[in-house]
Amino acid sequence: MTHLLFSVDNHIATITLHRPEARNAFSESMLRAWIAALEQVRDDEDIRVCVVTGTGNAFCAGGDIKAMAAGKGFYDSKADITSTAQARKNSLWQLVQRIPLLLQDIDKPVIAKVNGFAMGAGFDMALMCDIRIACSSAVMSESYINVGIVPGDGGAYFLPKLIGKDRALDLLWTAKLLTAQQAYEAGLVTFVVEDDELDRFTAHYAQKLVEGPQLAIRMMKRAVYESERVDLRTALDSISSQMAIVTEHPDFQEGVQAVVEKRKPKFL
Repeated sequence: MTHLLFSVDNHIATITLHRPEARNAFSESMLRAWIAALEQVRDDEDIRVCVVTGTGNAFCAGGDIKAMAAGKGFYDSKADITSTAQARKNSLWQLVQRIPLLLQDIDKPVIAKVNGFAMGAGFDMALMCDIRIACSSAVMSESYINVGIVPGDGGAYFLPKLIGKDRALDLLWTAKLLTAQQAYEAGLVTFVVEDDELDRFTAHYAQKLVEGPQLAIRMMKRAVYESERVDLRTALDSISSQMAIVTEHPDFQEGVQAVVEKRKPKFL
């Protein structure tokens, strides 16, 4: 049985972590399939939105602690606990760390549909997405400290960008459990919906993005993420170039005409 399901329907790609017996904890095959799926999302122009979720009542438990306890290492069967430090480091680089790097390359919206339990690297994988929609029963934690490891997937990079250094360190040092509502109030979750509304709400949100002006949506994403790395003058110079490009696109003409005619625009 594959540990990851991938499908594309109506311009929406869905990545489903599919290892319910382990609360969708990472496996080597899952991570390799995840990398391949994200490469397709990045490269396939037919895909406009990506949704990441899990099977059953868990989003993702992160690393497989039981496997680590059995000496199988960080998700890679070739780099078990008894291997060299360099081999263990390389296993992170070649597998789990490829995911945030690929997400950085994708300028299409990526939505985490957090359908339940999200722990450690599983929680961080949701934080790497652009939008997080959680069901009300979801529980989340930066649980690394419980087993004496560090967030090797990039959590220490993403978490403080969302909530600041002090609160990020508090979550990392204490591994406190957060309800979906607490995560929302902390700024870690974008929306919280009732469990039985999660699928409908996420589908509706994704469909709205599918029907929007694709070039503008992607350029907005680029502008927001680039703003974290550049000064104001550079950001303004970049966005002015993007404005020059989007105003030559047919979507701009359609949008303006639709506003004048008081109707819903029909973007490409």
